[in-house]
Amino acid sequence: MFYRPEDGHGLPHNPFNAIVTPRPIGWISTRGTDGSANLAPYSFFNAVAYTPPQVMFATTGKKHDRDGTKDTLANIRDTGVFAVNVVEYEMREAMNLTSGPWDKDVNEAAMAGITLAPCTSIDCPRIEGAPATLECRLTQIVELAGKANLVAFGEVTGIHMRDDCLNDGIFDVTRFHPLARMGYRDFARIAEVFPLQRPGE
Repeated sequence: MFYRPEDGHGLPHNPFNAIVTPRPIGWISTRGTDGSANLAPYSFFNAVAYTPPQVMFATTGKKHDRDGTKDTLANIRDTGVFAVNVVEYEMREAMNLTSGPWDKDVNEAAMAGITLAPCTSIDCPRIEGAPATLECRLTQIVELAGKANLVAFGEVTGIHMRDDCLNDGIFDVTRFHPLARMGYRDFARIAEVFPLQRPGE
């Protein structure tokens, strides 16, 4: 089968969402200018550079109570900071609950029973007890083609790692099983890891 996205695919659901998988999930916490907390997961997320360490995430769509975007990006635009929390399999239901189209005055963390703690290098909340959290300062927001498609880039200014996720000096994902986004309504957990040596190393 071949199709051009502008012509449509004729299938019950968009296959593009299932082709680019698995995708890591950035469970992003922000604060509003009034100090309120916001928490939402984004699967258009990844690390993009080592030195300095940098990450990105994209938002697609907008809410009726925000100016052309969603709560997360609106808060980042206002404050210039955000935290990316790693999602473990055990927190899948709480993560999913925070993905809803809640009004901007809803505290998703409290609704999902998640305890927040302050970040160290930025003025922003983070998930207490997450396997890892990346504290980030916004570097740029890029507008993409389409309606309300925006990408935020941030430089990582601080990193929290849960002690039990360290194993002989490495951050060991098998200690907590990261959750990944697949297509449609499907998710996956990382339970098996194997090494490959790159040529020339």
